[in-house]
Amino acid sequence: MRVYLDHCAYNRPFDDQKNIKNQLETSAKLHIQEQIKKGKYDLVWSYMSDFENNNNPNVENRKAIQLWENLAKYKCKSSEAILIQGDKIKKTGIRANDALHIACAIESKCKYFITTDTGLINKKIEEIQIVNPIDFVCRMEGQNEN
Repeated sequence: MRVYLDHCAYNRPFDDQKNIKNQLETSAKLHIQEQIKKGKYDLVWSYMSDFENNNNPNVENRKAIQLWENLAKYKCKSSEAILIQGDKIKKTGIRANDALHIACAIESKCKYFITTDTGLINKKIEEIQIVNPIDFVCRMEGQNEN
């Protein structure tokens, strides 16, 4: 199964861990990444992942996140289809960069788009399931009926 992590998810371990929600999301995200390393899920990395990561002002965080490009089984390059899909998604009220990330995930045939951005989690996109790392782990571990 192919999965796409957005940069909110990649950056969660670097956020304030005194916040319990951040702790839980970090734990779930790290679990997902362990499963990726074990081959349970296929990670997709995109040109948008490069774009956002290259603009990360924290050099250490940027280096740590960049390592995941090498572990990605699939790399998504920009295309006309992605730009068209991104424009369609943007019309649902999703910001341009997020819309392009989602379009990359759809074009790469991901089943799940994993994010910690609550504004995205509440959006419904027909072609992909947008989930929080905690919800994803619960679904995959059979703990959530949804």
